[in-house]
Amino acid sequence: MKGYMITFFTQQDRRHHGKLLGEWIIHLAREMGLPGATLIAGGMGYGQHGRIHSAHFFELADQPQEIQMAVSEEDAERLFHRLKEEGIHVFYIKTPVEYGTLP
Repeated sequence: MKGYMITFFTQQDRRHHGKLLGEWIIHLAREMGLPGATLIAGGMGYGQHGRIHSAHFFELADQPQEIQMAVSEEDAERLFHRLKEEGIHVFYIKTPVEYGTLP
């Protein structure tokens, strides 16, 4: 299938409606019937403001996170529409891909 690999970048302490944003996006993807999504914890990174985010031994709140999913063009449009409705402000990368499952 042809579609998109969508990667969202956030950090562990960001919340939406009281839930951690990364987990909220994973649950949204499931609720929407998307084929799958993965939350990946990062060790260190920085964003547009140049501030370093990292996982510290005692404090993981600032840990960078990625949420990745491969979706059809139609599912990508539905997902972005829903995120806009929710007022989500998050950086993303949307890359054309071919995906599928081997027998």
